[in-house]
Amino acid sequence: MWISRILRSSLIGLGAKGKSTVAVNLALAYTMLNSAFRIGLMDADVFGPSIPQMMSLEGIEPEVNEKNLIIPLQNYGIKTMSMGSLIKKDSAVVWRGLMVMSAIQQLLRKVAWGPLDTLFVDTPPGTGDVQLSISQNIPVQGAVIVTTSHSLSLADTRRGIEMMLKLKVPLIGIVENMSHFVCPCCKTQTDLWQLDDTAGSDSGAAKLAAEYSTPLLCRLPIEPMMSVTNDRGQPVVISHPDSGSAVTYKRLAAAVHDFLTR
Repeated sequence: MWISRILRSSLIGLGAKGKSTVAVNLALAYTMLNSAFRIGLMDADVFGPSIPQMMSLEGIEPEVNEKNLIIPLQNYGIKTMSMGSLIKKDSAVVWRGLMVMSAIQQLLRKVAWGPLDTLFVDTPPGTGDVQLSISQNIPVQGAVIVTTSHSLSLADTRRGIEMMLKLKVPLIGIVENMSHFVCPCCKTQTDLWQLDDTAGSDSGAAKLAAEYSTPLLCRLPIEPMMSVTNDRGQPVVISHPDSGSAVTYKRLAAAVHDFLTR
């Protein structure tokens, strides 16, 4: 997912590791830093768009203004646009690279975003045409990489980081998603992806962050209500503002804001 600040922009999230959930909740947490912030959220996952459902905008068709620009949908104070709002639900998108790049340009150039302080762009898994097209069309200020500490996930994440470096996109840091589980009864924390049996050893995400000299921005827990809030279009920072995940998202938003304004 990408974040754009007026004439500057940032990339947030690579890979299929809950990045859309992170994108939505981070964007919402960002608005909570300052109610005057003008925030946009663009779903660049043309093959599997999920932002409309998470933002409770599913089934709503966007209108077109007098300049033939698409008017972004809006909820929770955030302007939102997704390819999922422009095609029929459950339609299979079978496009070659040029069509994908054209769709991204449409979402960037043919949408009446208006003046924004920050535009978050949720990118699809992989290191392909979407990421390249975005980097060619808007200036990118930084990247937040979303991963779990599973070895296969880390391998994909490493390729995503290498792509960002080749595109000269600065790394804001790494988010370790689905990091641990906190027992609701005894409050014991269980790390899910510990690489070895050594107590207190660093997670794979922490080691990856150290390898690339970038911060481990946060470790997001697994919480049972997350899937329910996503399905209902009620992001956790809105529906459960005092939960462990929501508090962590707010800290993440503050860290991203510090990077973008330093």
